[in-house]
Order: sequence, then C-alpha cells, then structure tokens
Amino acid sequence: MSDGNEETERTARLVAAWRAAGRTLTRSPREATVGESLARLAEAPYDMDAPTDVYGDGIVAELERRVAELLGTQDAAFFPSGTMAQQIALRCWAGRTGNPVVALHPMSHPEMWEGDALSTVSGLRVVHPTTETRQPTPEEVGAVGEPFGTLMLELPLREAGFLLPTWEELRALVEAGREREAAIHFDGARLWESTVHFGRPLPEIAGLADSVYVSFYKSLGGLSGAALAGSREFVEETRVWRHRYGGQIFQQFPQALSALAGLERELPRLPSYVAQARMVAGALREALAKAGVPWSRVHPEEPHTHQFQVWLPYEPDRLTDAGLRQAEETGTVFFRRWSPGGPPGLAVTELDITEPGLSWTESDVHDAVSAFVARI
Repeated sequence: MSDGNEETERTARLVAAWRAAGRTLTRSPREATVGESLARLAEAPYDMDAPTDVYGDGIVAELERRVAELLGTQDAAFFPSGTMAQQIALRCWAGRTGNPVVALHPMSHPEMWEGDALSTVSGLRVVHPTTETRQPTPEEVGAVGEPFGTLMLELPLREAGFLLPTWEELRALVEAGREREAAIHFDGARLWESTVHFGRPLPEIAGLADSVYVSFYKSLGGLSGAALAGSREFVEETRVWRHRYGGQIFQQFPQALSALAGLERELPRLPSYVAQARMVAGALREALAKAGVPWSRVHPEEPHTHQFQVWLPYEPDRLTDAGLRQAEETGTVFFRRWSPGGPPGLAVTELDITEPGLSWTESDVHDAVSAFVARI
C-alpha cells in the first residue's frame, strides 16, 4: 500500500472515530454528513420563504449589513474566501497609498498559506517588522528600514499560538503604523473571540483599523466565506475588485445562511469557550506533568482565545495514532492530528474548545490525558 493510500485510510479512520466519539472538546467539520450540513442551514435567522439570493441581492446583503453592524463599520462586503478578501484589501490600500509594500509578520496567513499571491497576483512586496514567534512591537514597526503603505496585523497570530497583543500594545502598534503614514488592516479571521482578551467590544477593536477581514467558518462554524469591513467608499472599491477576481458569484446563499446561523448561535458563546479553554489548558499542564511526559509545552500558558497549541517530544505520527486508538477504544477524543514543529523530535497540535467541550471538568481532562499517554 502506498504512503498516499495509507494516509487516506488513516484519515478515514480518524473521521469515523471522531464522529462516533461520545466525548470531545469540539466537532470537526469533517464529521458532518452532507445531509446534516444542509439541515443546519434551516436554523439560520432568515425568512426561508423569501426569494432566493442572486448576485448578493438578498441573504448576502443581509449578512453584510449584520457584519457592519457588529463591527461598527459603515459597510461590509461578502467574499467567497478569506484569501481573496485579504488580497483585495491589501491591493486597494497599495493603490490608495501609492506604496506596494506591506509590513506583516512572516507567520501571517498571506506569507504561510496563500501561495505567494501578494507578489504573484497583486504585485505587492512584504517587509517583516520581526521574525520572532510573537506579535511585533511598536518599536519594531517604527524601525522598519523602508516606507510601507500598509501595516497588516493578524489578530490572533494563529501560527505562533493564537497570540494577541494586549489592548495597550495593540493601540501602540496602530499608532506606530500611522506614524509611518501607513493604512492599518486587521487580519481578523478569528477576531470574533478576541473580545475577552482585549476586554473591549468588537466595534472598539475594529475601530482601530482602516479595514478588517473576518471569517465565517473558523470560529462561527459556517460553510465558508469571509467579509471585508471598513468605510463605505473603501468597501465599494473592494466590491469592484471582487468582481475582477471572480468573486461575484451567481448564488452564495448557503454560505450566507450558515454565516448568519453562526453569528446567531456561536458568536454569543465564544466568551464561554475562551474561559473553558483556560481551564482545559491549566488542567492539561498538570496532567502532562503527572503522567511523567519528559517534556511538554502548552502555549500560551493562559490561552488568549479558545484555541491554543500543545507541544510534545514525540514523532507526530506516533501521537496521531495514539489519539486515534484512544478515540476508537474509549469513545473520547482529546488530541486529533499532530504535525512536525520546531526542532526534530517535537510535534505540535492545536486544541479548539467549543460547545461540546463546555461540559468537561479538570478531572475529565486528567483522565483523558492519562489514557492518551498510556497509548503513546
């Protein structure tokens, strides 16, 4: 059997075990059937007897209005993907500022996951205020050695452990960018859950930036899609580019319905997910130490959002298989997939706490970790 076939078989086993599990911290989108996903659309807060949406003239327009209201911006535009939304936002700012240089973190989404689209598609260039595994500092932004037209801040910085600056640091970062005469763009794919860490409402957070991108599936459980929010004039310009990039799609009402459902169902719950993630992280550190694991790291120690990283000194396949056996044999899912990370011999995974994880206690975490470690 080829490596590719082996991985396909393992993925099928993982999904089957996750779906059958009675206890889990979250549910993966892979677990839902097509029928289940379609049935959830009917839960959206929208009149199902209304005419269907064509080119965004109905449900999509309602979603755009709702996002602008939640973020406190003049307008918002729906996009089929976050990659398209970010590319267009940064391209528009380059045109407005006359400077194609974007200052961002090298671990940010455009650098890691968008296939060099900033340069290849949009003709932009990047500079890095820092290469450290953390958010940049205002001093580093001020010390960038050449002019830049846009400062992009990913909130939270997912690859570094879902890290957020403090509220005071964020304000100082924005001010440092403005002192360089740059536009400020927030990559807020997971901005929805940042209110707990910042201690501020969404409009106050979004109000620091000139434009904000938000995702509808990363924290809200939507099918797909994103939005760009900002001034009415800026958002109208992004709609022009959306059409040029092929994002003016005939019908996107399933995605919009799922986004509206997520705003109704998941957004109010996110603060409770963050609080539960902090409990799970603390119990997990204790459980790993008690289990005698030679080295471990929960990062950050107190999660900034409802997601955080865990590092262990084993090969990732070994850990993934241990989690698979635990799920199949006990019906409990704690860890899912593991990946290589950092020096050889270390593996990293992400924990995501959502509604299924709210019932977990510290004792539950200790029991799950003990069962996992016994299978490594």
